[in-house]
Amino acid sequence: MADDAKPFLQVENLTVRFPVKRGGMFGGKAYLYAVDDISFQLKRGQTLAIVGESGSGKTTAALACARLVPAHSGKVVLDGQDFLAASDVELRKARAKVQFIFQDPYSSLNPRLRAEKIVREPLDSLQTIPAEKRDEVVQKLFKAVGLRPEQMRLFPHQFSGGQRQRIGIARALATQPALIICDEPVSALDVAVQAQILNLLRDLQSDLGLSYLFISHDLGVVQHMCDEVAVMYMGKIVEHASRLDLFNAPQHPYTKALLSAVPSVDKERREAQKRILIPGDPPDPIDPPKGCRFANRCPIAQDICSRSEPALEVKRRGQGESGHRAACHRVDVA
Repeated sequence: MADDAKPFLQVENLTVRFPVKRGGMFGGKAYLYAVDDISFQLKRGQTLAIVGESGSGKTTAALACARLVPAHSGKVVLDGQDFLAASDVELRKARAKVQFIFQDPYSSLNPRLRAEKIVREPLDSLQTIPAEKRDEVVQKLFKAVGLRPEQMRLFPHQFSGGQRQRIGIARALATQPALIICDEPVSALDVAVQAQILNLLRDLQSDLGLSYLFISHDLGVVQHMCDEVAVMYMGKIVEHASRLDLFNAPQHPYTKALLSAVPSVDKERREAQKRILIPGDPPDPIDPPKGCRFANRCPIAQDICSRSEPALEVKRRGQGESGHRAACHRVDVA
């Protein structure tokens, strides 16, 4: 039996970089560090959200964890196995443990395949279940995600957006994974349909003991779904805390600015909440500053912020087991 006290997913010093050609005939090679030395862990049956603006590196980090983009360095241990060091044969077997739910239900499904074939594809590819049992598994998956048996023969264009995402969820569940990476799974859907899909994901997690790595820019969705939250800015994790700690007592100025934009139904909170605007533009990702990458846009930055990069460390104990960590020199006044 697995030890639930140990992290199911442990990411250590993960770095992903992409070569970028400098201008001119004799321009040298430079690198864009999309993910720069990040570490986090996820327990079995829990949900960790990685949030941030577009371009912060959150999706690239998730893709690297599943070895869908190559990591430059670091370690990803999934259920005791070093995923990045696995051989091609080992990786093929390990892939059954990790599946994706993609952002766009309109483009992530093959329009030429019937729904039953789309859901069955991972079973045929990975061959984790005997061929004679696969039809039965597909039928059970359709029922689990709230689709009717007669819909199995339909093509993707015959479904609504929410139904297409249910097909995507059924496909992700086909190999009985323990980790599902949800990459903005509801951002392309109407608000009412978003709630249905989020509730379905929560119910499936409870019933099947799934672990979710949840990628999102929508903090309202994150507040509904997640146990812990990691905030990324320019390839770095700048804050990591339990959901309650992060939303009730954010430490980093960037996190505070993000939270100030989240609408609230609480009238008192809405009146007390002041919108924090982030001025300026992010620094050059190919040539990031020496110190804090948020310093040039931070309202409380001082000289030390430009000179020295702050470590991601515990600033207060908080409710999460790893404490409330923030990468900021000025947490005391943030």
